[in-house]
Amino acid sequence: MKNDFQRYNAGLKIITGNANRPLAQAICDYLETGLTPADVTQFANENIFVKIKENIRQRDVFIVQPLCTPVNTSIMEMLIMIDAAKRASAGRITAVVPYYAYGRTDKKDQPRVPITARLLADMLTTAGADRILTMDLHAGQIQGFFNIPVDELSALTILCDYFTKKGLKDLVVVATDIGISKRARDMAEKLSVPLAIIEKRRIQGQPESLNVIGEVEGKNVLTFDDEIDTAGSLASATQALLKHGAKTIFSCATHGVLSTPAAERIRNSAIKEVVLTDTIPIPDAKRDGKVVVLSVAPLFGEAIRRIHDGESVGGLLL
Repeated sequence: MKNDFQRYNAGLKIITGNANRPLAQAICDYLETGLTPADVTQFANENIFVKIKENIRQRDVFIVQPLCTPVNTSIMEMLIMIDAAKRASAGRITAVVPYYAYGRTDKKDQPRVPITARLLADMLTTAGADRILTMDLHAGQIQGFFNIPVDELSALTILCDYFTKKGLKDLVVVATDIGISKRARDMAEKLSVPLAIIEKRRIQGQPESLNVIGEVEGKNVLTFDDEIDTAGSLASATQALLKHGAKTIFSCATHGVLSTPAAERIRNSAIKEVVLTDTIPIPDAKRDGKVVVLSVAPLFGEAIRRIHDGESVGGLLL
C-alpha cells in the first residue's frame, strides 16, 4: 500500500494545530510523509495567528485537530487554519476532527437553548471545509447538520481487537445507558458475548443508576460508551454492577475527555482497566496505571489515503 501511495503523495498536505500534535505526527508516520510546517500561535491578547509555511496551492489539504480542551481555542485554531488554507488556494480542504465538541448539544430539549453541534457544523463549513473526517460522534444525527460530505470512523474494531486478545471468559458487554445501547450491541456481537444495559436517570444534573437489564452476576463485565467525561456515569454504573454481582469490571470508550474529577474517580473505583483511544491526548498524570490508550492513527491514516486517492472509505466505517 505505502509504495503505491508514494507515487501520488506529493499532492497531499497534512496540517495540525496544537490540540493533538502527536496524533497528527503518528498519522503522518503511517502515511510516510511529513507534517506541513505551520505556525499556530496566540498573541498576548489571546488572538490566534496561523501561517502555513509551505506552498499548498491546489493541494489536497487535511487539517487534523480534535476539538478538545481548551475547547474554544481548539475550535478557533481549526477555523483559522481552514481559512488560511482556503486563502492559500488549497485544492480541497478536509477537516479531520477526531473528537467533535458540543456533540451533546444536538437538539433543542429545553426552551430557549441552542443547538451548538449544528452551529459548529455551520462554522466549519462557512470557514471553507470541503469535507469532514471524524470518529464516533455522540449523536449520529450530527452528520446531517453538514451540507458537505462527512465520513465517520469508528474505534469499535480497535477496542474489540484489544479485548479479544485478552481472552476474558464469561464476558458481558454493558451499555452505560440506553442511548449507547446500539453501539454496545455491535461490540457484543463482535466479541460474541451477551449484552446488558444500565438503566439510569439524572437527578439535579447528577447520574443515578437505577437498574441493570441483563445478567452480570459472577461475570466479567466490559462497560462501553462513546466518551468518558467526568466519569460520574461510569462510577455510578460501576456501583450498580457490583451490587448485581459483577466479578471484574473493565471499561472502554473512544474519547477520553477525563475532565476533573474523572482521574480521581477512576483511580478510586473498582474498575480494573479503562481502555481509551488517542483521539484526545491523555497525559500520564491521568493514566495512573489503570488507563490504557490505543492509537487510532493507522485508521485515520488509511482513511486519509483512501480519500486522497478517490477510493471507498466504506470498509473503514464499520
